[in-house]
Amino acid sequence: MDNPRQAKATIGVVNYKTLDLTRLCLRSIRKYTRQPYEVIVVDNDSQDASTEYLRSLKWIRLIERKDKTNDSSGGYAHAAALDMALEQTQTEFFVAMHSDTFVRRENWLGDLLAMFGQDTRMACVGAGKVELTPDWQVWLKKLTDFKTFKRILLRTPDPLGMYRYYNRTVCSIYRTEVLKREKLSFLMDRDKGLTVGKKLYFELVDRGYKTVELSDRLMRQYLYHLAHATQVVNAGQYHLKQRTVRKIGRLMERIMQSEQVQQILKDDSLDQ
Repeated sequence: MDNPRQAKATIGVVNYKTLDLTRLCLRSIRKYTRQPYEVIVVDNDSQDASTEYLRSLKWIRLIERKDKTNDSSGGYAHAAALDMALEQTQTEFFVAMHSDTFVRRENWLGDLLAMFGQDTRMACVGAGKVELTPDWQVWLKKLTDFKTFKRILLRTPDPLGMYRYYNRTVCSIYRTEVLKREKLSFLMDRDKGLTVGKKLYFELVDRGYKTVELSDRLMRQYLYHLAHATQVVNAGQYHLKQRTVRKIGRLMERIMQSEQVQQILKDDSLDQ
């Protein structure tokens, strides 16, 4: 990790019992990041080997969050952990990143930060769902999404923004000063069913701030997101269909066995 006083961005990662995924995420950041940065990892009371691994890393700032809600694996815990990381952030930018996301391209952070330009009203750069599903399957799903068509045709009210687009915390970069000045939180409207960071993003847009909404295809040039991998690794704690578990499991195995990932996992020097 760079000197926090010199770092331009703080990368916040939340861990919950995902040792191999978190290791890959952190090592990929170390391998491919050239822009000055620091990393804050918030462990959501995992109490397992992943916690011990994080304690062994001297180049990260580890926050061990003790859960008091009996929901250390859920959305509330994830949002609360991101808020803790944001609170400790003193750099110009804050990067929210999932532990099942890993970087795959040199200078990814520099390229994404460049999209902010010199405009202080530019508050967020990110993307929506970043999945490994082939483009043709994504488009097929959209073309056969009859529920969405029906909702649009009937002009079904959506006061909470349940179906509204937002840059997701898979990997989104925020201007730290804006989030703190506007008193925004990743927990906003969690009690109303909105996912982590959704209301925060709506507030940025509704208050007149600018954002960059990257396509999934463009964001995949910089990183991979093993969607739902955390749930699959801890399948006993989540309600997933067996079909979904098998599908994601096969995808995870293919990616984890790829040459690029294996090189990262075998390079223990990235932990030093």
